[in-house]
Amino acid sequence: MNTSDHPDSSPLLEDFPYRLTDNVRFADLDPNQHVNNAVYATYFETGRVTLMKDRSFGLMPQGLAWIMVRLDIHFRAELKWPGTIEMGLGVSKFGRTSVTFDQVVFSQGRCMASSQSVSVLIDDATRRPTALTDEIKQNFERWWRRGFRDI
Repeated sequence: MNTSDHPDSSPLLEDFPYRLTDNVRFADLDPNQHVNNAVYATYFETGRVTLMKDRSFGLMPQGLAWIMVRLDIHFRAELKWPGTIEMGLGVSKFGRTSVTFDQVVFSQGRCMASSQSVSVLIDDATRRPTALTDEIKQNFERWWRRGFRDI
């Protein structure tokens, strides 16, 4: 069983091959003066979209698009402003038409939140799910989360 299966175990940033750094914004705060829970979905979206939309990685072929169908977030600690965050992303599973991503938000060396999301590949014209090709799977090869493999 992987550590991601245990909600109380803290992920390690080095297990996530795709990384981005961002700032905590004052606008991210709620009346409790910590980052609002809904903002984490935006942090995780930033990581996924930045990876997927970079045409140089070959993860979004012409005529196809990705839509997210599931997002589970585990809130681990309060995140405050001001500060910076480091976001990590790794692939943890392939389905016939989908990719599962594990993601984390770290601040000052501590995991503040983790998530798992599922994105489905669809045809732009029909808006129907389409099977992952071997080429798309190969293009994801470098983004596997350490300890996971589903090829």
